[in-house]
Amino acid sequence: MTGLLATELAGGRLPVGPRRAVAITTVLGAMALAVVDAGMVNVALPGLAQAFGVSPARAILVVTAYQAGMVMALLPLGALGERYGHRRVFAFSVTVFATASTAAAFAPGLPWLIAARVLQGLGGAGIMALGMALLRFTVSKGHLGRAIGWNALNVALTSAAAPALGALVLAATDWRGLFLSTLPVAVMVLAGTRALPATPRSDTPVDAASAGLNALAFALVILGAQAVTTAPWAGLACLASGGLAFLLLLRREAPRSNPMFPLDLLRGRSFRLSVLASTCCFAAQSAGLLAMPFLLQHQLHQAALTAGFYITVWPLSVAAAALVAGRLSDRLSTAWLCGLGGAALSAGLAGAGFWIDVTRPATLVPCLMLAGIGFGLFQSPNNRNMFLSAPAGRSGAAGGMQGAARVTGQTLGALAVALFFSLRSLDTAMKCSLGLAALLALCAGIVSLWRSTAVRHGGAENEGA
Repeated sequence: MTGLLATELAGGRLPVGPRRAVAITTVLGAMALAVVDAGMVNVALPGLAQAFGVSPARAILVVTAYQAGMVMALLPLGALGERYGHRRVFAFSVTVFATASTAAAFAPGLPWLIAARVLQGLGGAGIMALGMALLRFTVSKGHLGRAIGWNALNVALTSAAAPALGALVLAATDWRGLFLSTLPVAVMVLAGTRALPATPRSDTPVDAASAGLNALAFALVILGAQAVTTAPWAGLACLASGGLAFLLLLRREAPRSNPMFPLDLLRGRSFRLSVLASTCCFAAQSAGLLAMPFLLQHQLHQAALTAGFYITVWPLSVAAAALVAGRLSDRLSTAWLCGLGGAALSAGLAGAGFWIDVTRPATLVPCLMLAGIGFGLFQSPNNRNMFLSAPAGRSGAAGGMQGAARVTGQTLGALAVALFFSLRSLDTAMKCSLGLAALLALCAGIVSLWRSTAVRHGGAENEGA
């Protein structure tokens, strides 16, 4: 493979037996670590605001800092994984995450905590970018969809459990305990990295200027997206500056054979459409989940606790569907599975926004189930196709791009909801948000079906077994 050094891959074979089980468990444990941390900290925001004597808006910077650190580092750490080995950079990322968790637990003030959270985000980025790449080198191609389904199940269940886990920790200790509670898992994950397979290494150095432009571009876009509703001109200036940084990054990366920003992979139709569909789907999920609490509490008149139980139906349905979808994607066309998932997600969101009986809140449950099943059916097959559309040596770049598509979609969905709620009445904004979410989900399904035409032009190897 061009640009790759000849190295062994776990002695020329995939890991087997107990070693493979430990490798899979290590990757899934690290993924859970990155997801549960974000969910638990959300629960602590009121306590953090009180502890540091700051406004809730300032306390939210603790969450934003983690997201910013993650999105800025996804692609650079994917490139570092290809250069120095996925296992080595993955273990380094877990170490950074654990070190930052310790620093956050002993933060003497809010600025220290925000800095530690940025560092945590950097570690989480390496976990997210390289975890799926390592799964690709741990299981056979015929079982990759199943492994991705396990990861989707893991993420969905962890996301659903994170708020409750955070509440339990806070009941026993204070906010510092949230960061210390993840350290035992981090230590076990680090011990398990010895079972991870060796992977091919690229001889292409990582360009520091490109990494800097990438971080600057994503940071400016996130800042702009968050500021545009409260300080429109400043937000637009950040978005424009972020766009300029992206253009400079693309110009610098275009001539490279193995660019950090994976232009080489994006030239492939199947990969490009998978990224586009993923962005649309995560934007739909973000907009739908942000609008759902308002629907439950203001239109259906449910208490906050009851609303939380209703929303839990979504991730539990995602978990159930993702495991099945992972197995199906090893046998059936991923394009058609994604198309079906996008349609189901769209129908569930549209039903929640326009067809439920406001006098009977329980009528929302089938809509939430349908939306969760649709999201679960979409994600595992789409991720499988994305990784198999990329050469094995570019798995780090594919993982980074998958993460970037996820965060970009979530940011766009959140920005759209914020705009609706700032420009329209509550009821109108809520319906507009769910309507847009349904439209974006439908677009994700249509883009996936469009991808199926690529199979007739040489893409069949990516479409099921």
